[in-house]
Amino acid sequence: MTTLAFVGLGAMGGRMAKRLLDAGHALTGYNRTAARAQWLVDVGMKLAASPRAAAEGADVVFTMLADNAALRAVALGSDGIIAGLRRGATWVEMSTVSPVVTRELGALVAARGASILDAPVSGSVATLDAGQLSFMAGGDPAALERVRPFLTAIGPTITHVGELGLAATMKVATNLQLSTQIIAFCESVALAEKAGIPRERAVDVLMKSVVASPMIKYRGPFVLGLPEEAWFNVSMMQKDLELAMELGRKHGVPLPAVSLAHEMLTAARGLGLEDWDFAVVFDVFAKLAGLPPAPKPAAPHR
Repeated sequence: MTTLAFVGLGAMGGRMAKRLLDAGHALTGYNRTAARAQWLVDVGMKLAASPRAAAEGADVVFTMLADNAALRAVALGSDGIIAGLRRGATWVEMSTVSPVVTRELGALVAARGASILDAPVSGSVATLDAGQLSFMAGGDPAALERVRPFLTAIGPTITHVGELGLAATMKVATNLQLSTQIIAFCESVALAEKAGIPRERAVDVLMKSVVASPMIKYRGPFVLGLPEEAWFNVSMMQKDLELAMELGRKHGVPLPAVSLAHEMLTAARGLGLEDWDFAVVFDVFAKLAGLPPAPKPAAPHR
């Protein structure tokens, strides 16, 4: 049996790991905060003491981390994934990070006689739970075929976009639309409400309209009540926009909508909202327009 390891068991990573367990795969996991992975241990996952320990016994290693720094922290050093990778193993790196970092790690992985794919995902907690997550993959097509059965246990759609690093690039290009779409949605709701249409009615109309993308359909209703656990918080969204602006500068592509979205998220952080799902950017519009903020639980779950 192919042995799997999963490093980074947060809101998305933990649910991905659960789908691998549900598919009958043997899985070893590592999470910086071990207590957050206990629910997976309870259903059959083995918990490793370090990223290296997780990787040492694995044919395939998956990672789902917050940012460049978190990825480097679990990848490098004597206790890192690369130190534990065995010859012939495949690392599936699913985080939203800089393609520069992905390629840096790729050189180190190749020196170990192993393979690495960048395979970030398009979707959210809701998409994942519905079995509709999609992957974009970069790297060796043969390595992708070796891990395809495990990826399809997580989500059904896989698109190979080219060499290592191009999937990370495509992910950044995709994610910039999350913030720009939600900002346009919040503008629509705020304008309708200020003009006299109840917020619930405005959201209902927009959900039934041609502007309701899949992302808007599952995140738009957050202006009526935010979840306790952020699916993707303000700080994480802003990190992705910074990656987009970095790529824009490198390739000479102007990104004015991204720049505006970045500033609106900065305003949300200025209001102390960085730990809520990024749909809380509605509160910036609400404050400026003299409307009530989005309803919230007592505090965001960290």
